[in-house]
Amino acid sequence: MNSGFEFLHPWFLALMLFLPFVWYWTRMAGKPKLTLPHIDQFSAKPALRSRLRTYLPVLRYLGLIALIIALARPRQVLKEEEVRAEGIDIIMVMDLSSSMLARDFEPDRLTVSKETAKNFIDKRPYDRIGLVVFAGESFTQSPLTTDHRIVKEFLGSLESGMLEDGTAIGMGLASAVNRLKESDSESKVVILLTDGVNNAGYIKPMTAAQIARELNIRVYTIGIGSMGEAISPISRRSDGRYIFGLSRVEIDEELLTELSQLTGGKYFRATDEAGLQRVYAEIDKLEKTEIQLNVYKRYSEEYRFFLLLAFITLGLEFLLRYSVLSKLSE
Repeated sequence: MNSGFEFLHPWFLALMLFLPFVWYWTRMAGKPKLTLPHIDQFSAKPALRSRLRTYLPVLRYLGLIALIIALARPRQVLKEEEVRAEGIDIIMVMDLSSSMLARDFEPDRLTVSKETAKNFIDKRPYDRIGLVVFAGESFTQSPLTTDHRIVKEFLGSLESGMLEDGTAIGMGLASAVNRLKESDSESKVVILLTDGVNNAGYIKPMTAAQIARELNIRVYTIGIGSMGEAISPISRRSDGRYIFGLSRVEIDEELLTELSQLTGGKYFRATDEAGLQRVYAEIDKLEKTEIQLNVYKRYSEEYRFFLLLAFITLGLEFLLRYSVLSKLSE
């Protein structure tokens, strides 16, 4: 809600320009034509009442200024904004295979991927977003929801090792498509992030992509990982801890490109954290949410305060002038 201040009849404020002339006229009109002897001239200093009486015009002009402001009708403008958004349904598909612990990203690919995805979600306040994870198998971590806090909490809790190891790209994409098939949104999008080659699952990636195309679902694919070699998990101890060593970075970029092109999406490669951030920023630009903003105005009238102030100051000036501070009462 935005607010502002305005005058309904601002031309009344021009009356303030006449106040100096009123002051000059009353000052000249109050001067006596004939000066008569008065006992005050023998006083060491003016009486208290006389001194206070000289300040009475201050009350009068304060009252006149307040009255002019009240006539101009000051009011507070309150704007209420109603947002009607044509949101997009987005399923984020995250690879949880052990290779996502590779340390070519600081501290590893998975941690950076989760934080970057959270930042992307924060930029999509009007969209429904869901989360699917995969490794050797896949499952839905969060269905489509506008409660982005829940989605980010699920993202934060993701760990490699939650699923049987492997890279079932087809399974991950199929799970996302299954979540979007009942959606009535005009725009349906899958963002699939992986760092490997499809080597598990019973659904082929291209089969899942063909179903996505039939359902008008765009698939954006992201290959994450540096070029050449990276320190990655190469085996596992009996206690479950990973043993790290140098291994070659292998991403099936040809497959990921075909998946995205078949569905009208796009393939991106992110070799570092800054590159991954640029990828999500690019997707954010490509998939803009349609927002219709309706503004309703309400007003809070503020003239009553100035009108009351005018009555108080003018009334006080009148009472003091003709009672306590009257010349006749001295």
